[in-house]
Amino acid sequence: MDESKYFIVKKKAVPEVLLKVVEAKRLLDSEKVFTVQDAADIVGISRSSFYKYKDDIFPFHENARGKTITFMLQVDDKPGLLSCVLNCVAKNEANILTIHQSIPVNGIASLTLSIEIPGHISDTAVIFDEIEALDGIHYLKILARE
Repeated sequence: MDESKYFIVKKKAVPEVLLKVVEAKRLLDSEKVFTVQDAADIVGISRSSFYKYKDDIFPFHENARGKTITFMLQVDDKPGLLSCVLNCVAKNEANILTIHQSIPVNGIASLTLSIEIPGHISDTAVIFDEIEALDGIHYLKILARE
């Protein structure tokens, strides 16, 4: 069986709670509501459901000029590891827009990167799979997509 971590499914196949999470996120982004509780109430889900799924579902937007993805990594404080991450991004033709690395604490650092994926790249999961496979990466979490 394919070990893919990311899937594209039609809206009709997505459970209603996940669609409501997307709608709540849209309300929060539009600043029509200012609290998670208000957004959850409006769409009819619990606040805990919002927090449970908010980092796992994003609307799929096709556009020709590419997409921006912001993600966070927890990494070992190991010489050359940041370079390996940046090489994965470059090898997959993505452009680094921003990068921030925290000061390592107990040998672990946090990285936040925003990258632009060119419009002709259809499978963005490849980049994240390659980064996650690097020795010294504890986890990768996608924070936002535009």
